[in-house]
Amino acid sequence: MVAATRSHHEHWNGRGYPDGLAGEAIPLLARIISVADAYDAISSERPFCGPSTGAATVAALGRGAGSQFDPAVVEAFLQLPGMGLDRPPA
Repeated sequence: MVAATRSHHEHWNGRGYPDGLAGEAIPLLARIISVADAYDAISSERPFCGPSTGAATVAALGRGAGSQFDPAVVEAFLQLPGMGLDRPPA
């Protein structure tokens, strides 16, 4: 769990932090947490902006697939029930 927490800001393309890991060198749980964390950040109310729609959130995750995020994790995440719908998360 410590490795996943430490590495969830690593990017699939190696441009993340703290260690500059890339691709499958990033622990799988960290890759999953990264997508889930981004989904939450984009779709939640924040002091500086309101939540994005489901469609905008899905589009943002899609834009990050292959660069920021593991594309297979994004694809699997969007297959979960309720993901990708134009409504806030439950």
